[in-house]
Amino acid sequence: MAEYNLTLPAMGESIAEATIIRWLKEEGDYVKKEELLVEIATDKIDSEVYSPVNGILIKKLFYPDQVAKVGNSIAILETEDNTEITYEEKTIKEEQEESKKRFYSPLVRTIANKEGISFYELETIKGTGENERITKKDLLKFIYIKKNRISFPFTKSRIYNNKISLNNDEILEMDRMRKITAEHMMRSKNVSAHVTSFVEADVTNIVKWRENLKESFQKKTGEKLTLMSVFVECVVKAIKDLPMINISVSGTNIIKKRNIHIGLATALPNGNLIVPVIKHADSYSLGGLVKIINDLIKRAKSNKLKPEETQGGTYTISNIGSFGNLFGTPIIHQPQVAIMAIGLIQKKLSIIETPEGDFVGIRHKIYLSHSYDHRVIDGVLGGSFAKKVALYLEKFNSYTKI
Repeated sequence: MAEYNLTLPAMGESIAEATIIRWLKEEGDYVKKEELLVEIATDKIDSEVYSPVNGILIKKLFYPDQVAKVGNSIAILETEDNTEITYEEKTIKEEQEESKKRFYSPLVRTIANKEGISFYELETIKGTGENERITKKDLLKFIYIKKNRISFPFTKSRIYNNKISLNNDEILEMDRMRKITAEHMMRSKNVSAHVTSFVEADVTNIVKWRENLKESFQKKTGEKLTLMSVFVECVVKAIKDLPMINISVSGTNIIKKRNIHIGLATALPNGNLIVPVIKHADSYSLGGLVKIINDLIKRAKSNKLKPEETQGGTYTISNIGSFGNLFGTPIIHQPQVAIMAIGLIQKKLSIIETPEGDFVGIRHKIYLSHSYDHRVIDGVLGGSFAKKVALYLEKFNSYTKI
């Protein structure tokens, strides 16, 4: 027999580490080559690691919620030389070994496996059941303390369905993505001096353009014609006019970005948020933007993005109008220095100026909310950028071909 060190694989040039989410095998389990072994996460993207060999998992070197760097050994497997160990032989050996140890009910084993609690951790739990066996309540209490590390007495609480009830209030643990989002948001507020400017834009031409083309475009390409493609195009044009929006800060240095990578804040079905990135957004035609935006959002909502597809953004757009909001004060996505929220499109009575005089008409209007880092962006630049985007939206040609 020989030992094989399973290392955390590379997942993109900008990805240096990953968090262990869940082991699919326990120590002592037999693992087949190319069998899924462990689930990992890089920032907000979940990935999977498969075993490259046949063997027995003899040691996990990282446990759930621990962070491993690319190249680190995360597990040790005992591989076969000339002797083929069958599943039946392995099962008998496990049963013989386990019969000498503490008894755990099937329910306790199921919960422990689901929550990533190792056999060695189970051995440390003091049981309150008959013959000091671990009960469901004992295990849930251990899991809760491990995850939350808080000190209120469990004698005043009731534990059920992996949740805690304290004085009739239900306590729910944040999931991993919510914890990451919370940390990012607090860090951004602590790092950047947020200021938000608001501009109203007339997008009547854009709305009419989409109405005229959406059916034929979808029939021809199979893609839904979204207005976000136009918003991205106009933001890119404004960045080219005012490139000091496309920067980041490092200490007292300003880093002016050569490339324009646009992040799209996307709400997931479970309510969490992720930001896929359109790399080199200025290199796409309007039709190309439609296709890549649809693809990124679709894969984001089905958890199929690659880790590198959420990295490297230089400016972010958030479509808050998709859930009925008019305007807001978005938080900057670090290490960027600005973010724009696109509000709900509304029909409004408006005064329209023409060479023949002013008249009142119904127009489609939208609010743009532009948050920027006042450490490096003053009101002149931050406000001018928002107005520049609005002007590009208003100048959009309703006869544009795609």
